[in-house]
Amino acid sequence: MGISELFSAGGVVMLPLLAFSVVAIALIIERLRFWYRINSRQSRVVREVLNLYRLENVVGALDKLQKNADLPIARVFLAALQLEEPTPEEFRLALESEAQAEIPILKRFSNLFDTIISLSPLLGLLGTVLGLITSFASLNLGDIGGTKTPGVVSGISEALVSTASGLIVAIFVLLFANTFRGFYQRQIAFLQEYGGQLELLYRRRYERGGEKSYAATR
Repeated sequence: MGISELFSAGGVVMLPLLAFSVVAIALIIERLRFWYRINSRQSRVVREVLNLYRLENVVGALDKLQKNADLPIARVFLAALQLEEPTPEEFRLALESEAQAEIPILKRFSNLFDTIISLSPLLGLLGTVLGLITSFASLNLGDIGGTKTPGVVSGISEALVSTASGLIVAIFVLLFANTFRGFYQRQIAFLQEYGGQLELLYRRRYERGGEKSYAATR
């Protein structure tokens, strides 16, 4: 069965299912590019920034972060490091607030994926109902095996094709949606881990600065 025949057999619900498929494929490609860009660079960038910060090269760390400001972790670090002489508590709050601001970017399109996953099987079920209605409308007990038989077969075909199509779309999108959800959860853990490391380094630096100021007054 060709594509045109498949859509013809599936009935009217094939049009919204086709639209869902096109939208889902476009969003999946965008998310794959987004997560590839992050996962291929962020570990190296973060290690270099932390090493520069340990060596007291704050200017070098800021420059590195600004060159990679398209990464969520870089924006989180910049929000804290660009503060003017913050206390450790202010530094931590800056990290946490910027990490929260990154969540909508990391979870982008997740609601749309969930909508497609939920509606596709329902559209397939609607196609099943419409196909059965067509079949029952074509039934004629006095014409078994006669001229009404093609209408019954067409209705059954519409019911089966639409149901299968709805499930295929939902399963396909669900696989990628769960993959992106896993990327999101790992990214949140990544932000927490390395944000904590940066906070610890800043606290040590802040305490050393306080000790030097105290020693200078004696």
